[in-house]
Amino acid sequence: MKNYELTYLISPELSEEEVKAFQKKIASLIQEEGGILDEGNSPLKKKLAYPIKKQFQAYLATLNFQLNPGGVVILEKKLKSENQILRYLILTKEKLRIIPRITKIPAALKKPGEAVFEKKEKKVELKEIEKKLEEILNESQ
Repeated sequence: MKNYELTYLISPELSEEEVKAFQKKIASLIQEEGGILDEGNSPLKKKLAYPIKKQFQAYLATLNFQLNPGGVVILEKKLKSENQILRYLILTKEKLRIIPRITKIPAALKKPGEAVFEKKEKKVELKEIEKKLEEILNESQ
């Protein structure tokens, strides 16, 4: 199974309840083909940059899912037959790779004199500070 993202525009003439029902219908179309839904966002009404099918506004929704490549072809045919969809786009997505965060730069990669993320300061004890103060005061007298 491959990872896909479906982004689609729905007609603004639908009510919010009809839009939610339509979103569930799209999810069921994916599941009919053996797909697994990963995540999706709720449709938002957006103003379009240019008219699509004589509409200046539309509901924008996105779904992430897993499906076999053969199922995508059948899904596209079903999406084309839906009159409420103004436009759609199916993208192939790669799995997210988790990259470990670097907290310390290895010494081999550092250049001499280059600053490191965190500068470690040496802690000074109170006795040492008092001793230095006495030396400074004695010098000034």
